[in-house]
Amino acid sequence: MMITRAIQPILGELAETYPVVTITGPRQSGKTTLARMVFPDYVYCNLEHPDTRMLAQRDPESLFVQFPAPVIIDEIQRVPELFSYIQADVDHKRQNGLYILTGSQQHHLNADISQSLAGRTALLTLLPFSISELSQYSLSSFSREDYLFTGFLPRIYDQKQQPLMAYRNYLNTYVERDVRQLLNLKDLSAFENFLHLLAGRTGQLVNTASLANDTGVSATTISNWLSVLEASYIIFRLSPYYENFGKRVVKSPKLYFIEPGLACYLLGIEDPSQVARDPLLGNLFENMVVAEALKARYNRGLDANLFFFRDSNHNEVDLILKKGNGFFPVEIKSAMTWNDHFATNILKFNTMSRNRHTGCVVYGGRLRFNYTDNIMVTGFERFSELV
Repeated sequence: MMITRAIQPILGELAETYPVVTITGPRQSGKTTLARMVFPDYVYCNLEHPDTRMLAQRDPESLFVQFPAPVIIDEIQRVPELFSYIQADVDHKRQNGLYILTGSQQHHLNADISQSLAGRTALLTLLPFSISELSQYSLSSFSREDYLFTGFLPRIYDQKQQPLMAYRNYLNTYVERDVRQLLNLKDLSAFENFLHLLAGRTGQLVNTASLANDTGVSATTISNWLSVLEASYIIFRLSPYYENFGKRVVKSPKLYFIEPGLACYLLGIEDPSQVARDPLLGNLFENMVVAEALKARYNRGLDANLFFFRDSNHNEVDLILKKGNGFFPVEIKSAMTWNDHFATNILKFNTMSRNRHTGCVVYGGRLRFNYTDNIMVTGFERFSELV
């Protein structure tokens, strides 16, 4: 079954107004499938293919003869020299929709784009399936545990893969290969231990010194590893919001995995039933909900604009969407039964910030109702509609 991706309309619109559209995102998030589905008549060029990549490196002009525009070029970061040729071609032809580029390493892509394609390309980020996209699969029997354990990689659903095997292969095939390429690692053991430690700290503040002590490497190395994982779309860091709140506000980011299913695998969870009993259920559920907000924003072609709030008096809000001069605060609770205490942090935050916008509590159940005039309660499956 071919899933319609929420990002498709904005992708089509951008191709009509820009000569180049660049789709970034983690490996196996569906970038190639999306591009070929939206642009079925375009020539397709895959730079992961060794012969094609060699041709691109040795004789770029022959490559563009063999794969003329309009063309989809996959994993463009593999041959960054092509950006200059693409720039020259689009400046000469002055047409829109000539190139659809995909890539899975944002650090290199952003640097190359800012150098060669600034003003010529629109940027989109495609993350794995969202819960709303998965509704096309009629997963009415799926629980919060099923979503967390199975994760959201398209291939797991398209090919009916066993999640445990899929994430092991994902880790071995893509994460370690890409990371080794970027970091020039000679010994993966310390890095693998680091990944397992990160999974145990999902939803927590980033503490490089603590990670360095537990891993046995320097804090500088930990910072470098975190940057590479973020550039490869394995993790993301949620920034704190501290504007206008003084010096008592926490200013360290929180860490999450783009793919909660990978975090579950790294924690040694081998069955959905283990998720509910895991002491990190609340952290994993929070990870999934924050990732859903990120997907909802990116699927509309918007910046993330997501934050969290925490001060030294233990006042905290799990997720904040900045809206003009106000906020959309979100509290996340994994429990499946509603409790009035779930709204306490939002009420405190609204008083502190004088926020008059609507807030939301996301919980592990399925009901949706208004708790107060400006606090809505929603089950996690419908949360993205509110972001």
